[in-house]
Amino acid sequence: MTALELRGVHHAFAARPALDGLDLTVAAGEVVALVGLNGAGKTTALRVLTGRLRPDGGSARVHGEDPARLGPDAARRFGHCVGTGLVSPDLTVTENLHAAALLHGLPRGDVAAASAVVVDRLDLGGWAHAHARALSAGNAQRLGIACAVVHSPDALVLDEPTSTLDPQGVVLVRRSVRLLADDGAAVLVSSHHLDEVARVADRVVVMHAGRVVGDLEPGPEMERRFFAAVLAADTGAALGADR
Repeated sequence: MTALELRGVHHAFAARPALDGLDLTVAAGEVVALVGLNGAGKTTALRVLTGRLRPDGGSARVHGEDPARLGPDAARRFGHCVGTGLVSPDLTVTENLHAAALLHGLPRGDVAAASAVVVDRLDLGGWAHAHARALSAGNAQRLGIACAVVHSPDALVLDEPTSTLDPQGVVLVRRSVRLLADDGAAVLVSSHHLDEVARVADRVVVMHAGRVVGDLEPGPEMERRFFAAVLAADTGAALGADR
């Protein structure tokens, strides 16, 4: 069952195309990694999928609904961390998690236990009573991810979730993502780190110039296969322009 979907999505900034007929789907229980060079359109795609940006054309769907107008049930089943996480610098780690859980519709009686689970999974116990503004960049990123998953969503979108993390943090996030997918969640993760996504993704989608140009099986020689897909896309575009 498809939980996350982009169909024929177009968008431009100041007449410069960012998305060019992008098609992308993520099924329940699947981790899809979206990879591409800088400027490929990955973050723009995720902003459309999370309802933060209205595309010029095409459609986005989360649980079959427009993400800009999600109903309460679909919204409670969705989690995302794109750009700034759902974190208040003036609240402690625990307070932020409790607030995120309530905002995502968890019953008050379940909030403390759900928060404790993600604190343990992402090793935030040592900072449970620290204000978010006092956290290091890596711990702040882990807190943002924790707030996105505290309600155990069955659709999740993460933009560069390991960009500021140390090796231990990378492993913790990878395990958390895999646990959610193994429980049936659809997970879309954008990343520049091919070796890392190969460890967690079921499928790797290559994006270039605003569209999908390859669908890779995780495994050996990911870097070579990634650049081959990008080169083939560029070569094809050049040949088309010469005709």
